[in-house]
Amino acid sequence: MAIDFLSLGIRQELNDFLRQSGISEPTPVQAQAIPVLMAGKDLVAQSQTGTGKTLAFLLPILEKIKPAESRIQALIMTPTRELASQITKEAGILAEKLGLKVLPVYGGQDVERQAKKLEGNPHMIIATPGRLLDHLGHNTIDLSAVSRLVLDEADQMLHMGFLDDVEKIIRQTSTKRQTMLFSATMPAKVRALAKRYMKQPVDIEIQASHVTLDEIRQMAVQVAAEPDKLPALCSMIDAYQPYLALVFCHTKQRAIELGTALAQRGYKSDELHGDLSPAKRTQVMKRFSDATLQILVASDIAARGLDIEGITHVFNYDVPRDVDTYIHRIGRTGRAGETGIAVTLVTPQEQAYLRQIEHGIRFSLEKYRFDGKQVVAKSQKPPRRQAGSSNRDDSHGAENRTRGSKSAARPGRKSPVTR
Repeated sequence: MAIDFLSLGIRQELNDFLRQSGISEPTPVQAQAIPVLMAGKDLVAQSQTGTGKTLAFLLPILEKIKPAESRIQALIMTPTRELASQITKEAGILAEKLGLKVLPVYGGQDVERQAKKLEGNPHMIIATPGRLLDHLGHNTIDLSAVSRLVLDEADQMLHMGFLDDVEKIIRQTSTKRQTMLFSATMPAKVRALAKRYMKQPVDIEIQASHVTLDEIRQMAVQVAAEPDKLPALCSMIDAYQPYLALVFCHTKQRAIELGTALAQRGYKSDELHGDLSPAKRTQVMKRFSDATLQILVASDIAARGLDIEGITHVFNYDVPRDVDTYIHRIGRTGRAGETGIAVTLVTPQEQAYLRQIEHGIRFSLEKYRFDGKQVVAKSQKPPRRQAGSSNRDDSHGAENRTRGSKSAARPGRKSPVTR
């Protein structure tokens, strides 16, 4: 017999509303997390975006908030304003049914107006660390009554350098709080954070849908130094003529800078990062999906949940810091029976991360180097040929071997490359 939210302890009013919204059965993360949180226990949940984790923490929090108490009882922290905005919309709809007040607190909004709204004592706030610290510094927010704390996308807060800020904020909340940590991956520093601030948390891990790397040609390109990454990337784009290419950077700022640099060089490119408005994100995604963009430069957090058909190439402009992130990134290509190409640009300082990835996936990436003009095989020997690859003259460099591959362009569809 299928379970519903009522059987998990969620009140009839919310259960009925979820049914009316077309949500009748909990997802695996909801089915496992909600009973733990309803019991008042701390929770560490490893779960990808798109698995329903937002409702997994929102529903128990809404059940526990006391409407009559006009103070901040719940705090949800996220790494980006985009994610905060998404959670606010979802929380706002549900909270309205219960007479609760929800307030977003993130950058891009007037600080004084935000402070005025905080005087109204919302029951729940959804915030980014930076703006939250601004309010704490000006004594415009009081977190001492926060008894429910959520750290969402904790691994991305680590990658974006927010963990120190997060710890400062945690120390402002009640020591009797219930803490919930959700993350797609669990780096050691995130685990250490959980150990420092959580009380015997229950661990759950939701397995993502299986991603096979069998149809993805994986390459590592050695560059002499960081400034060589841009010309190396441009060289490969020119050689591969990708139908759709996804380029990953660690941070929003890196994505903006790289996207601007590619556009200045005449490529049809755009960026996807956490500071985009929902309307702008939708516009960018549509252009990429319609192939009017050739290259999408993205930060990890902004690309969470991205599912676009026809991505032929993935470039790791910055080497992923863990195996899960690497698999998550390159799994965007080589889908639906098509082959794909994943290229990781590596400086000497990033070699340790590459070795860690190879150890984790138990596979040695094909090794190449950028000679200042083009990418060539590191051993100077022809690399193994991909099935269906071009018979183009080998004198043009190793990268030309994949230009005519099954995944490099779609029959009957013009490549949007502009150079």
